[in-house]
Order: sequence, then C-alpha cells, then structure tokens
Amino acid sequence: MNDTTAQSATSSRNDLAYELDRAHVFHSWSAQGSLKPLVIAGGQGSRVWDYDGRSYLDFSSQLVNVNIGHQHPAVTAAIIEQAGQLATVAPSTATLSRGEAAKRIVDRAPAGFNKVFFTNGGADAIENAIRMARLHTGRDKILSTYRSYHGNTGAAIVATGDWRRIPNEFARGHVHFFGPYLYRSEFWATTPEQESERALRHLEHVIQSEGPSGIAAVLLESIPGTAGVLVPPPGYLAGVRALCDRYGIMLILDEVMAGFGRTGNWFAFDGFDVVPDLIAFAKGVNSGYVPTGGVIISDSIASDFEANVFPGGLTYSGHPLAMASIVAALDAMKNEGIVENAARIGRDVLAPGLAELAAKHPIIGEVRGLGVFWALELVADRESRQPLSGAVMGRIKAELLARNLLPFLAENRIHVVPPCVVTDDEVAEALAIYDEVLSLDLLG
Repeated sequence: MNDTTAQSATSSRNDLAYELDRAHVFHSWSAQGSLKPLVIAGGQGSRVWDYDGRSYLDFSSQLVNVNIGHQHPAVTAAIIEQAGQLATVAPSTATLSRGEAAKRIVDRAPAGFNKVFFTNGGADAIENAIRMARLHTGRDKILSTYRSYHGNTGAAIVATGDWRRIPNEFARGHVHFFGPYLYRSEFWATTPEQESERALRHLEHVIQSEGPSGIAAVLLESIPGTAGVLVPPPGYLAGVRALCDRYGIMLILDEVMAGFGRTGNWFAFDGFDVVPDLIAFAKGVNSGYVPTGGVIISDSIASDFEANVFPGGLTYSGHPLAMASIVAALDAMKNEGIVENAARIGRDVLAPGLAELAAKHPIIGEVRGLGVFWALELVADRESRQPLSGAVMGRIKAELLARNLLPFLAENRIHVVPPCVVTDDEVAEALAIYDEVLSLDLLG
C-alpha cells in the first residue's frame, strides 16, 4: 500500500466513525439533528487524536474523569491480565481484585469507614447513598443545592439542581437550597466569611421549615463541578456538618468528580474540616477505563445491615475488570506521585497562569479552583457581571478546537480540567491557546 492509499484508508476511518455515529448513536443531553461529534481514535497521557493523526491537548479530561491520563500502561495491562483470568463474575462471590480494590479505597477514606458498595458509576452511587441514608434514619427527604449535578438516574437527577432536573422530576422527597457562590451571591455577601455564614443560616432555615424529623440527608458535591468549580468558602462544609449533627441528619458528600486527585488531595473534602457519613465516588477512582463507582460507608451505617438485608444491588457491582483497573490506577497514582503532581500544578502553574490571564483579559470575570480543577467565568462586562452568551461561548469552543485544544465548556465558563498527570509544558501550551483565543474580538 503506497502512502496515498494508506492516507485514504486512514481518512475513511474518520469518515466511517462519524457516519456510523450519526446513523445509529443516540447522544445524551443533545438535540440529535445538530450534532457534529469529534472523532477520537486514540490517546496517551494528556493528548488524544483522530484517525488522521490530528492531535488535541485534552484539557477536558473527557468528562473530568481521566485523572491518570489516557492509556496508562499499568492500568491497561491490569485490565488485560484480569480479562485473561476471569472476565466477569456475579457480585455475590468473593474475588481478590474486588477485595483489593475496596481495601485501597477505604485506606484513603477517614477513620471509621471500612466498607465499600460498588456500583456501575456515579449516578447509581448517589442512588444507593440516598437509599442508605433513608434506611438508616427512617426519614425521607433529601436536601441538595440548586447549583449541582448528581447523575441521570431516578433520585440522582432529582437531587440535581440544574435544568436537567426539571424534565425528570419523578422521584419523591427532594428539596433544594442555595449553596455558597460569592461571585453571584444569593445572600448579598461581600466576603467569603459572610457568604459562608449567610449560606449556613439559609440552610438551617430550610431544614427548620422542611421539618428536621423528616430529613434523611444533606447531599453536597464537596466542590460543585459542572455547576462551576465552586470551592466552598471557609467554614462552610464544617458548618453543614454541624447542622447535620444538630438535627440528626446524614451528610452525603458527592466526590464523583472532585475525588481521587482532582483537587490535589485524594478526596476533595480532605482540604476542609469535615467528615461525611457516606462518600459517593466514581470517575477518577480508575479514570473511567472501565465503568465503575461506589459508596464508601461509615461503620455506623454499615452496621445496620449486619442482620438486616440491604435492598439494593447491581449485576455488575464490583465487576472484575473494573476492580483490576481500580487497583492498578490507585497504585500507580500513589507510586508515581500523581496526586502530588496535581497539587503542585494547581499551586505553582495553573493558579498564577490563570491569574495572569484574568489580569490581561477583561472577559474573565473570576478565576477559581484547586489542583487541576479550575473554572474561568466569562462575562460580557466585569461591572455588571453579565454572563457571555451561548453564541459567544460556541465561538470560543470552535476557536479552541481549531488550535488543537479539547476544552470543557459549561454555560459561560471554561473549565480548566486537565489530567492529574499534566506537565508544566502542557499547561503552558494550553495557557497560550486560551490567551490567543481570548484576545480575539469575541464580542464584536
């Protein structure tokens, strides 16, 4: 095959992938007729590429889940080895890979957490955490914030606070409240301390108004992700913990997006003075190489089910391929200092680099984040803080892709969320691309 024929054959794979997708794949959260999905053929570290060999710097981590980077050799090798030994088995059995995965996870959890219930992903982790809280307390209501996303299953989507909840409100017993967001404060706050104090007062009023005796749990993302990387102000999470203790309410922390290195800690809540009752996880625990998630259960809740049957389960709970990928991913993250790299990159490279962009570009209203978990909130006017329109954000996305950077955009924000293995040079490359695009006459 000559070079021309080889190029033609390669190009046709891009075309074929696109054509098959448009003919037969139904995409989530989309009007199907207007979609033009990007074709991805392979990846390595912080980069992905198509069948033509066009490479993109992945500053989306796909859906903020490829923490260990694409195609980490230890993780892919572990999946292959496990597939050769035992590709699947019922969750009622005991397997070494499942036990090893659970042990590694609880070793990273606070004291008093010794059991893991494995799920297929983050949404059903939330479902089962809610189930456990309701069974433990004998109460029904779940309180969660308006600016949140918890998954697309029955209770998880109703616990979600954004627009995706509204066409899916089939589950019972959900109440929403406003969490802290100083840049667009609901509480007329001007300092982080005011925002924390007033948001906690608001939450207590909601608890009192809903009736504490009927509330099973407060469900929070430790750091709301898709809603804008809303790092909680000082004292907020600890204050929520105190309110939960005062009223006998369970605290569920959703670590699906923020956990396993994303913030520069193993868990995002490690950076705050709080210990929850239940921890939901997924995404970064194995970087999405095989679908998995779960709930880390405090001993006081786990003990409820020593004699009583837990009324929940999934065919693929603790799937061997997923378990092998967890063991390999967490071992590699520990041995290679990947969580520490995320912390250093955030502190020494992204924080100053993004601050420099904000100083240069009035279109950036605020920069916020930790580790490799950041957001640039874009505004048409800094004084009024009017968000950029969807049309302008669409243009920004197109310009970033044209410069071979794969972005994560949500509403009027660019989320800067590379893998935890990202290098200084890759961050510098991305910052230069952001700078170039934000220098365009986007509002003209």
